[in-house]
Amino acid sequence: MRICVVYDCLFPHTVGGAERWYRRLAERLAADGHQVTYLTLRQWDRGEPHGVAGVDVRAVGPRMALYAGPGQRRVLPPLVFGAGVLWHLARHGRRYDVVHTCSFPYFSLLAAALAAPLRRYRLVTDWFEVWSRDYWREYLGRVGGDVGSLVQRRCARIRQRAFCFSGLYARRLREEGLRGEITMLGGAYDGPLEPHASDHAEPLVVFAGRHIPEKRVPAIVPAIARVRVALPEVRGLILGDGPERGEVQRLVAQCGLTGVVDVPGFVPTEAVDDAIARAMCLVLPSRREGYGLVVVEAAARGTPAVVVAAPDNAAVELIDEGVNGFVAPSDSPEDLAAAIQAVHTGGAALRRSTSRWFADNARRVSLDRSLEVVLGVYDSPVGVG
Repeated sequence: MRICVVYDCLFPHTVGGAERWYRRLAERLAADGHQVTYLTLRQWDRGEPHGVAGVDVRAVGPRMALYAGPGQRRVLPPLVFGAGVLWHLARHGRRYDVVHTCSFPYFSLLAAALAAPLRRYRLVTDWFEVWSRDYWREYLGRVGGDVGSLVQRRCARIRQRAFCFSGLYARRLREEGLRGEITMLGGAYDGPLEPHASDHAEPLVVFAGRHIPEKRVPAIVPAIARVRVALPEVRGLILGDGPERGEVQRLVAQCGLTGVVDVPGFVPTEAVDDAIARAMCLVLPSRREGYGLVVVEAAARGTPAVVVAAPDNAAVELIDEGVNGFVAPSDSPEDLAAAIQAVHTGGAALRRSTSRWFADNARRVSLDRSLEVVLGVYDSPVGVG
């Protein structure tokens, strides 16, 4: 089968859950014998290999800064990328049986939809998130947010076959007006399906991810300070980088936690895995998550997770309260600290139940299972919306 994957970012040149999904999707499809093309913006130096084995990576736009401020996307790169996708598909769309694109940042989806009737490929779309109007306005201001909300709604009404990773965003997508079928994908976990866990853990709280506003990473520091009043042995390890890392470091110093909470920036994947495996818990205080893959990765190592209830946080769907972690009602120091202390109280029994949760759900949340579902949709004789 001839498949075109469309996303403006490419892992590891940019890092995030969607980037990892499309990299793994493209590599696995190519390894299974499919002809795979990956359309993206160039994020590497000229002459530098992109490093995606078996995949024809095409840069349809120049290297551009994607973000204007802390965690906020610029408008120009999606417009440029959308134009590049339209130009490529208008010229070469008949090469493909399927065009598989991310909904965000929307203009590439609009471009793929515009070329589809003439080029006769199937259009399938991943909807990792569907933002509320209130969130759009917070993100871009009242006028810009209303425009973004309207573009999102227009994209939802395109003829397509939609994939969602959470019930939250599947419901919102239907409310936005999508009339075709929505196919649920369980996840993109690409590790061993047998849990690898120990009953014993260090008194360590770990975060791994980007330091952007919606992740609310700075909230972890005062929470650890509060936990240490009752449990002075607890330490913190806050991995990753981003525009709020400086604020995290400032809070570490302000709270007197220098040498107790480490903020080393990006570290190799193996070091992230090791830290999560030996940690008492993973903490993910995000207000917005399309899925929350790191929660599954922690569970595979028997490590419970603490997430935070929020209207746009789909990661709460991965937590069975008291089984593989806890949902804090807010990101306040008091609420986060209480959830972390609940993990400590759960001890080895909670780690064992986390491992059982993973064993029971591993197949459902695996990349292999999601790829089976995706390929089934590719092969389906039924229309796509």
